[in-house]
Amino acid sequence: MSGKTLYDKIWDSHLVNQREDGTALIYIDRHLIHEVTSPQAFEGLRMSGRAPWRSDANIAVPDHNIPTTTDERRQGLSGIKDPVSKIQVKALEDNCKENNILSLEMNDIRQGIVHVMGPEQGATLPGMTIVCGDSHTSTHGALGALAHGIGTSEVEHVLATQCLMQRKMKNMLVRVDGVLKKGVTAKDVVLAIIGEIGTAGGTGYTIEFGGEVIKNLSIEGRMTVCNMAIEAGARAGLIAVDQKTLDYVKGRPFAPSGDMWVRASEAWRSLVSDSNANFDRTVIIDGSKIEPQVTWGTSPEMVAPVSGSIPDPTLETDPTKKGNLEQALKYMGLKAGTEIKNIQLDYIFIGSCTNSRIEDLREAAQVVKDRKVAANIEVAMVVPGSGLVKKQAEEEGLDQIFTSAGIQWREPGCSMCLAMNSDQLGEGKHCASTSNRNFEGRQGFGGRTHLVSPAMAAAAAIHGHFVDVSKI
Repeated sequence: MSGKTLYDKIWDSHLVNQREDGTALIYIDRHLIHEVTSPQAFEGLRMSGRAPWRSDANIAVPDHNIPTTTDERRQGLSGIKDPVSKIQVKALEDNCKENNILSLEMNDIRQGIVHVMGPEQGATLPGMTIVCGDSHTSTHGALGALAHGIGTSEVEHVLATQCLMQRKMKNMLVRVDGVLKKGVTAKDVVLAIIGEIGTAGGTGYTIEFGGEVIKNLSIEGRMTVCNMAIEAGARAGLIAVDQKTLDYVKGRPFAPSGDMWVRASEAWRSLVSDSNANFDRTVIIDGSKIEPQVTWGTSPEMVAPVSGSIPDPTLETDPTKKGNLEQALKYMGLKAGTEIKNIQLDYIFIGSCTNSRIEDLREAAQVVKDRKVAANIEVAMVVPGSGLVKKQAEEEGLDQIFTSAGIQWREPGCSMCLAMNSDQLGEGKHCASTSNRNFEGRQGFGGRTHLVSPAMAAAAAIHGHFVDVSKI
């Protein structure tokens, strides 16, 4: 008899009921809420005369719509210029007060991007099922939790019942072996994985990331990898619990303590796939061959090493793929054969739920220290992932390193990752971004996004174009 995968174990322990057609009801331990997908859900509860079944299992934070400039932030709600954004943030505050749900409001130092705040507060714990009305909820899988995004109607369902209708996914193992080269980070690893399997490679699966490279990553690096599991088409990303996981969680505000910690940590050690577990698909990648990565197109799978060049669509035999390549080059204003290093940039964005934690900021600061932003860079900004990350960075003097280099130091939020506030990429402008998506218009109408690691974005800020950060 084959053993269980980590996904199997968490699923089975949360299964409430399963029908013959495969439809299942699973229990949800933690529901994270933000201002964009929750107003309609709360209104649905109100109209049906329902209330949240477990208010204490929910935690809310505004992040998508809030301003990141200090002057606007100090004004509170009145500092939000867009009327729809202001309505959404105000609705979140009001709905949480009405339903006795903890909300870390805009000027609370604990406020931050929902997928930074959750692990930081210990609201994300190993073995949990976690949902949020945001696709990058997969981030929390770095701590051995089964986490994924849900839609607005599902947000309402979870609020009302603390359960969710699901179908079980298949199991995929992505094993990254070897030792990374100098200058290669977790972001490069996950971009290389997506480049290998494609944005549909994980469709129908939950991906468990394993291998020597993954084990050697910090918890923050593991969050970066799991964050982009959704960009590989997967429902969720998972990494087994180890001592690093327990060390990260211990002592955080929502984490258990005392005797409960002893019992919980012992139970969490079992959150690994059995040695004889069966995976429906296994992908093996040699981590020692991964270089710093840069996306050149309009999908995360359109990626190349920094030493490479943009592919030629005429060499593609599949007509659909050929058309996609041609459309991407047209939108990005690039030509086949152009070396990645020759792509000139206009904007630099370091932030997002992928890369806005303290390790990311340290990595970027190390590159820009005692240097200046290139003359062709119109805007360069660093947006920390939470108020606590911002505070720690300032205590370490990272903010001074950035501002001395000519890089803006902002307040925490989603910012230019998805351009729902005033931080937007100009039309036709090229941006080195530490975000997770490079779709058309993702960072602003007509904006051209290149996904990279914090170190690569920082190096691009200094040089005005992409360079191999491992050689700096």
